[in-house]
Order: sequence, then C-alpha cells, then structure tokens
Amino acid sequence: MLLPVFSSLPPEMQTDEVAKYYEILKHKKVSLFFKRLFDILFALVLTVILLIPMGVIAAAVRADSPGPVFFRQRRVTTGGKVFRIFKFRTMYVNDNSKNAQVTSGSDSRITKVGRALRKLRLDELPQIFNVIAGDMSFVGTRPEVERYVKAYTPEMYATLLMPAGVTSMTSILYRNEEEILEKAADVEKAYIEEILPQKMEYNLQYIEKFSVFYDIYTVVMTVVKVFF
Repeated sequence: MLLPVFSSLPPEMQTDEVAKYYEILKHKKVSLFFKRLFDILFALVLTVILLIPMGVIAAAVRADSPGPVFFRQRRVTTGGKVFRIFKFRTMYVNDNSKNAQVTSGSDSRITKVGRALRKLRLDELPQIFNVIAGDMSFVGTRPEVERYVKAYTPEMYATLLMPAGVTSMTSILYRNEEEILEKAADVEKAYIEEILPQKMEYNLQYIEKFSVFYDIYTVVMTVVKVFF
C-alpha cells in the first residue's frame, strides 16, 4: 500500500496529532509495500481454500431466515474513504428494534446461525474480497461506521492512515465485546465513551509497532484465540 500524501488528507486528519504517526509510517514504506503484497497473496490463497466452506455458510444463512446472504454496510478506511464492507448476514432483515450500530450478546436481532458465525468470527470471511479490492488489510483497525468516526478525538484519526483491518490485537483483546456491552444500560453510549477510547489506544500502538512480521503474528494469534 502507498502512504497517502499528507496534504491530500481530509482537514480533520491534517493535524499535529496525526502528523506524529504519519512520520512514523514514512519510515516504514518498504514494510507498507510488503503488507499489501502479503494481503493480495494471502487473500487469493484463502479464496481458493474457503470457497466451499463459504458456500456452505451462505446456504445456512439463506435457510435460517429470509433475506440476502451478505450484509453490506458503509464503513471508513484509509484517508477517510468510505467503502462497503462484506459480511455474512447475521441478523434478521428489517428488524428495527434497536437503532444502535453495535450489538450486545443478547441482541434479539441476531439469528441462530448468525450467533454461531459471530462466535467463531466466520461472518467476517467475505471481507477477503474487501482485502483484494484494497479497502481493507488483514491486520489493522477495525473499520467503523461514519457516525462513530465523527466521535474520534484528533489523535484517533491517525488510525485512518492505514487500511482498515479484518483483525488486530485489539480485536483479540476485545473478542468478547458483545458480552461486555450486554451489561450496559445504553449500549451505544457505552461503546463510544468507554470501549472505543480503550480500543483506540491499542490501535495507535499498532502504528508504532507495525511490521509485516507483526501482522503475521497477529493473524496467527487471531486463529489461536478464536478456535482454541
């Protein structure tokens, strides 16, 4: 991947807080190139390996409840660019029982198949296509919806210097996020005021630690934590 030109970033990103992290990434351009190369090669291999399992999951989603197989939603990635993320649908269609765009473990909108997919993070497999398209990377800050990006502090915008990720150390540490939010009286408020700031501390640390080997380590740790 190429590091965006600083002057081409949105105004909210052209700040001293973001510049600090921009300077760190300027010295890691070779690693950024190999990060993109790793993403493309790994995504193509996984596409071949997971083609049949993804077909089985798609059939299960369709059989479980009426509606499309895939869930697509506007998210924010590098430089504030908006894209549509791919996921297997895990919720009932047209269920407006809640307006929050984060969910708790007991959320009534989640289907039976969807609950199993979320537990093993299998709903995120279609994001391989987002990686191939260049909107995402295997490792990086999880892409937020626009309304939550607007709640970012000036420093948090630095996470948008790199592509959004399928996984990260933050994802591993907060893999039980839905269970944590289940205890909150106001799920969305708890996410914005408590969970998001904590997660962003780790996401900003990732920029400082970033290397291709660290990315590979994170992918391996994700598989270990999710399945073992």
